[in-house]
Amino acid sequence: MRAVLLLVLSAALLFGDTFKLWLRDGDFHLVREYKVEGDRVRYYSTERGDWEEIPKALVDLERTERERKAVNEAAAREAQEQDEEDKAEREQRREIASIPMDTGAYYKVGEQIKALPSADYQVITSKKRKTLQVLSPVPIVPGKASVVIQGEHSKFVVSDERPSFFLRLAKQERFGIISLTPKKNVRLVENISIVPVTKQNIEERKQMEAFQQQLDAGLFRVWPEKALTPGEYALVEYSDDQENGEVDLLVWDFAYRP
Repeated sequence: MRAVLLLVLSAALLFGDTFKLWLRDGDFHLVREYKVEGDRVRYYSTERGDWEEIPKALVDLERTERERKAVNEAAAREAQEQDEEDKAEREQRREIASIPMDTGAYYKVGEQIKALPSADYQVITSKKRKTLQVLSPVPIVPGKASVVIQGEHSKFVVSDERPSFFLRLAKQERFGIISLTPKKNVRLVENISIVPVTKQNIEERKQMEAFQQQLDAGLFRVWPEKALTPGEYALVEYSDDQENGEVDLLVWDFAYRP
């Protein structure tokens, strides 16, 4: 696109702008320039490559200048839009290059990229309590279970009401932003019901409506559709594979405080 614009600009500089010199009968001449000399209009015809003259009374100068101005303004707007688009693309490329290649969640503060710590969460059932630090399947028994994070408040705090996060995934998984429920000394990530016969997991989480944008292979931007209310939240990466009653889950917790 940039090369095309440069080519067009070079041609314009070499040959000048071509526009329509309108006549009062509705016809027109394609010209590069014109000037009014008394009762005559002298113009350079791009069709014949030479200077010509015509009585001023036959020329619709008002329409000529009106349309010429409109074309020039449209061209200026298009050039500005293209320049803004190119600038946005360059900024996005710089932003992508600034995200570490390590898998995980990241948040941009000013010009600095900060990694969100992966939350150590527990899957609590009536028979088992297990603490996790990496994305891995967690076998759970039929009945009910809860996924919780220790502590009532996250140490990672954002002040933007619609924070934008980057997620670099190790493999293709589902992900999103959820609201955490503070309880005594913990924050509830989700409740899970396990159907005894089929071992199917029914996961209940307070997932927020969010936008997702793929920036590169395995790299995504995610941000909430609506402004957050002050509270505790988390980015989650999870799998829909529910065979053998297992849960795949990775959590990065954060708090929103205006």
